[in-house]
Amino acid sequence: MPTQRIKELAQREAEHLFTLQPIKRPWHLIVTAAMTIASTIFIGAIFDQLPLGIMASLGAMIILNQPSTGNLYQRQGLLFVLGLLMVGSFSMGLVAHNLPMVRTPIFVVITFVIVLLSRYLRLTPPSGMFILMAAVIALFMPVSWAQMPFHIGIVSLGAIFAWGSSLVYNLIMVRPDPMPAPKRRKYEQGLITESVVVTTFVVLALEVALWLDMPYPYWVPVSSYIIMLGTHLRTMWIKQLHRIIGTAIGIVVAWFLLALPLSNMGVVLAILLMFLWIEGIIARHYALAVIMITPLTIFIAEYGGGQSDIAGLGPMAYRGIIEARFLDTVLGCLIALLGGVVMHSTWLRQPLMSFEAKLFGNRLNKDALNKDSQSN
Repeated sequence: MPTQRIKELAQREAEHLFTLQPIKRPWHLIVTAAMTIASTIFIGAIFDQLPLGIMASLGAMIILNQPSTGNLYQRQGLLFVLGLLMVGSFSMGLVAHNLPMVRTPIFVVITFVIVLLSRYLRLTPPSGMFILMAAVIALFMPVSWAQMPFHIGIVSLGAIFAWGSSLVYNLIMVRPDPMPAPKRRKYEQGLITESVVVTTFVVLALEVALWLDMPYPYWVPVSSYIIMLGTHLRTMWIKQLHRIIGTAIGIVVAWFLLALPLSNMGVVLAILLMFLWIEGIIARHYALAVIMITPLTIFIAEYGGGQSDIAGLGPMAYRGIIEARFLDTVLGCLIALLGGVVMHSTWLRQPLMSFEAKLFGNRLNKDALNKDSQSN
């Protein structure tokens, strides 16, 4: 019966929406990552330079990609590569800000490199989200050429601090016989094709936001990117619902936090608790993580951009920030869903993968071409 089929479909989709996945990351790794990032902000707060502390925390966020498998060399090597990617992306974002005529081409290159390396290295959530966020924030930071070395240095110090913190953690926690190391990374067919499609729609998201003259356009491409990490249309659809629902609830949390007269140390504590929540829950349920990602990203973008007292601007000011954040998320999700349809459509995927196969001298693997369409 149609009614029974609809009921079964609704039940199945509800299970996908509300199911909690098992925790894969050890609790001490979660605490280490949150403490590392909060420490950079704490140092800035001590010297009454909270915005610089927030900026340094962007570099420190590479520790969120700390792997839980592999030997010491593999773990530290991965974070070293991500540190270079973080600093390089942030630097190119500042360059693009000062060269508005070539802003889009530079952002295309930044996004493609982030997407390609994230997929090649098989980064787990949050993948390259915070690296892309740092690059997009830099696009709109009022930093002159003369100020660029200083700001790049601050982000670099954060990345170095995170790498050192990871080294100490791994020296203490990694045993001589660790968990099985990840398989050796190699090129997989479709890597370039999927990276090109994701890049296209992330850049499109930014351009649409600029065309609409949105006050905080950097959240649109970030929202689009995180949705397009899904390997299947169903995954992307569920992530889209998770992000919209989580953002709606997160707005209430952000409103509450911004209304509090937080001191510098209060901001540090709030960010620490938000990171603990996100790290502990993001792999289990994306919507629950987004509840805290929303206020966290508002704090990071505004304080890191030089605004030392958001709440002090008054309710109307941060109300505008929060409302814009929700609209940015919805727009980014819609563009990402369109990108997902395109990426998993054989009419575009086949010629792109055929070109990729010829480019790399490989035979087109029809199973790789059809695996997504069959699973959807």
